Amino acid sequence: MKVLISAPYLIDDFSGYKKVFEEKKIDVIIAKVKERLEEDELLRYIKDIDGVICGDDRFTRKVLDSALKLKVIVKWGTGIDSIDKEYAERKRIKVFNTPGAFTEPVSDTVMAYVLAFSRRIIELDRLMKEGRWQKIKGRSLRELSIGIIGVGNIGSAVARKARAFGMKIYGNDIKEISEDIVNLYGIEMTDLDSLLRNSDFVTLNCDLNPSSYNLINLEKLKLMKESAILINTARGPIVNEKDLVFALKNKIIKGAALDVYEREPLPEKSPLRTMDNVLLSPHNANSSYKYWRKVHENSIKLLLENLREEGK
Repeated sequence: MKVLISAPYLIDDFSGYKKVFEEKKIDVIIAKVKERLEEDELLRYIKDIDGVICGDDRFTRKVLDSALKLKVIVKWGTGIDSIDKEYAERKRIKVFNTPGAFTEPVSDTVMAYVLAFSRRIIELDRLMKEGRWQKIKGRSLRELSIGIIGVGNIGSAVARKARAFGMKIYGNDIKEISEDIVNLYGIEMTDLDSLLRNSDFVTLNCDLNPSSYNLINLEKLKLMKESAILINTARGPIVNEKDLVFALKNKIIKGAALDVYEREPLPEKSPLRTMDNVLLSPHNANSSYKYWRKVHENSIKLLLENLREEGK
């Protein structure tokens, strides 16, 4: 059997797992990839591959039609929006992910952004480094509210951590959230527009799907407080980036913290790169060696188990 590994984090650590594949006499092809493989790049590899552990690679219908031996795709991580899952399954290709993989590091990142803005950490650091001893007003989290769009694993963890700081918590989800979660973390479930109007911070923790594509556009941004901060650690296309830039430039909202973008890597000429009221990171909210290692192990286990099942 032949396996393609194109998940960048696993590639970096692959030496520690090489023996597992050697013992099972599985040939491993390590893709040359920086961020993800696009359709044309996948087509160079996929023809005789039996299984894949991928990142955000573009598994389009054309790629899947060319995958003559493919049996299993394992997404390293959670989001599978880059895989045409329905078409893959019609071709009897199993698709898996590792749900809940990065609940703790991503929710930590959300709270780090909340603290950075509420305590004005970046501004204070910049003033000091400019040689200015200037005191500015911050706010305690106990004074503030957070609206969580997508109260799944990560959204619930954000609620748990926000509650520890004494924040008022609003939640919105297209799925019904169990009363146990709502009561445990003190979440007031509400409609999207009410959440946007009432929240000092709005954090996106939902999947990317047809109902969430460009969910946050200019119309929705205009509902938010002028003092509000938008946080996106989920998927870039949930936000209409052009509308967000307009809202930030025109002070419709106060700021944003973004880990994901409509185009990744974020283009060098993006206006977001020049804005003082925006915090940026390179799709790195999941950063944690402990949790990366767990995903390595779970992804390899899923792949090998399902290749074995197919081989019976």
